[in-house]
This record gives sequence, structure tokens and C-alpha cells, in this order.
Amino acid sequence: MSTGPQVAVGAVVTDAAGRVLLIQRGHAPAAGRWTIPGGRVERGETLAQALHRELTAETGITATLGPLIEIFEFIDADYHYVILDYRMSDPQGTPRAGEDAVDVGYFSLDQIATLPTTDGLLEVLRRTLSS
Repeated sequence: MSTGPQVAVGAVVTDAAGRVLLIQRGHAPAAGRWTIPGGRVERGETLAQALHRELTAETGITATLGPLIEIFEFIDADYHYVILDYRMSDPQGTPRAGEDAVDVGYFSLDQIATLPTTDGLLEVLRRTLSS
């Protein structure tokens, strides 16, 4: 458990069909739930470096960094994250689950609505993909 808030990043990656890349989390917080790839920013690392590192570690792909789309706070009894979500495009490679992910795939918004996701994910994706 951290003594204070930690900065994290998330990647909203879409493929040519407009589907969103999601991972199924393998560890707390939110183990078993689907969410966008991402994680903590390490000391001395830029936000962009953290995004690329986390995306590749969790999914095996690379993508082009786009704009900041959302700032989200996750707070529970054990964790406090300030999460900066960025749009990413032009994914390269075949997704494979790695590091914190137990599964990975591209999903339409209709499919995402049927999955057990992290809190607020569907609303963020709806706002992001409608703009």
C-alpha cells in the first residue's frame, strides 16, 4: 500500500474497425475485470514512456501516442491512483496477454457493455469514441 497518490497512465487504443483494446487484469486492484492497458509511471519516466512501456508489456503491441482524453482517480482502502488516459492509434503487432494481463483483445462498445469492466470504463470510452 502506498502512502500517497501514485500517477498512472492508461491507453485507449483503437484498431481500424474502431474496436478498443482491453486487457483482463490479473492482479489487484480489479483482478479479473477488463480495462484499458496501463499502469504506474516509474520515477524518472515521462508519461509517454510509461504509456509505451505498459502497452507493450501488457499487450505486446505498439501504437502512436495521441492526446490526453481523461483524468480519473481510483481510490479504495488500499490504493490511490491519479490516472491519465491517452488516445493511441495505429496499433502494430498481434495482441498477446503479458505482465499484469491474463487475457487481451479488441472489443466493440456493445461487447464491452457485456463485460465485467473497471468502474467508469464504458462511460469514458463512449465519450472518447464519440468525439
